[in-house]
Amino acid sequence: MRLTRVYLPAAFAEGAVLPLEPGAALHLVRVLRLGVGARLAVFDGAGREHAASIAAVHGERCEVRVGAALPAVAESPLAITLGQGLSRGERMDYAIQKATELGVRRIVPLFCERSVVRLDAAQAARRLLHWRGVAAAACEQCGRATLPEILAPRPLADHLGAAASGVRGAELRAVLLPDAACGVDSLPKPLAAIEILIGPEGGLTDDEQRRALAHGYVGLRLGPRILRTETAAAAAIAALQAVRGDLG
Repeated sequence: MRLTRVYLPAAFAEGAVLPLEPGAALHLVRVLRLGVGARLAVFDGAGREHAASIAAVHGERCEVRVGAALPAVAESPLAITLGQGLSRGERMDYAIQKATELGVRRIVPLFCERSVVRLDAAQAARRLLHWRGVAAAACEQCGRATLPEILAPRPLADHLGAAASGVRGAELRAVLLPDAACGVDSLPKPLAAIEILIGPEGGLTDDEQRRALAHGYVGLRLGPRILRTETAAAAAIAALQAVRGDLG
């Protein structure tokens, strides 16, 4: 039987007894109804995973005893960065969840001209914390022991400028365009790192597309159909993993 996996964002070693975060503890105790001695696995989000068991339960709180190290699921050889135009709540959550399950390494939420979502600094900080929670839950489900890096939301113009200057540069940068001539099967081989840029609801404006191409992005087509922003993210990452990553 597959072990329940729990994200434990703390330094841990075999033999340690540590408290779980409140949300994780509540899920184990109240939802799964696990008690003392129940076996599970904990991972730190940086690639380490250990067997564990519930050592103590105090109401809705619990502690786990860390056991021996387990072999973690290998990360994809293709380092994918997702530049995702900000979309409404559930759509953005879906894009982050599926990107995590499909092995993306880094996610950059982007304010675009057609982004309906507008966040002040405090709201952006809360959303970032929420998105990281979405990614952690996706890792628990899919077997990854490494959380993708999720950056704070930034304007698309700032992101394009950073890409052009080589900051967090990828080997190849691509922007999804429905009329692009290049498909994923035309990407260079081998390919170690790629960034894929996807617009929000309504897509990127013509000016944003031109600016992305001027900053070194290549147009990439995903087929004849126009996809929703959250569908496009999952489809693009799956296609990239299939032709140059670990889904082949």
